[in-house]
Amino acid sequence: MGLTKLLYIIATTFICLVWFINGLLCKVLTLVPRHQEIVSRILGAEYAWLFTKAIGVAEILMVVWIVSRIQRRFCSLFQIAVVATMNIMEFILVPDLLLFGRMNIVFASLFIGLIYVNEFILSGSKQLKIKQELNA
Repeated sequence: MGLTKLLYIIATTFICLVWFINGLLCKVLTLVPRHQEIVSRILGAEYAWLFTKAIGVAEILMVVWIVSRIQRRFCSLFQIAVVATMNIMEFILVPDLLLFGRMNIVFASLFIGLIYVNEFILSGSKQLKIKQELNA
């Protein structure tokens, strides 16, 4: 196994763990109540519990989608859009509830970068193979 493939596997595993831990532990099992507080402030208190659970289930389903490898590029772009949208909203609306305050946007950007590099550079895409052939 080459280094690129190993890095791809490690990055994919890390990305899946982030979605799974945030979905199951933080939202579905409510081990981090701050997540429900964030949802409550943004979407309203009345249905915060339900919306938080639904978001958590969606995050777990994201792991299933990643592992299935169905429409990988679209999946990656969708993840990037979700992380960017969610973090921009939180940055503007509830920075006081974020683990690192407004600095959370830095970690979100790094995560977005990892998703991008993993799918569009490390995955062994056709574009990468063409570049390698041209350089050979």
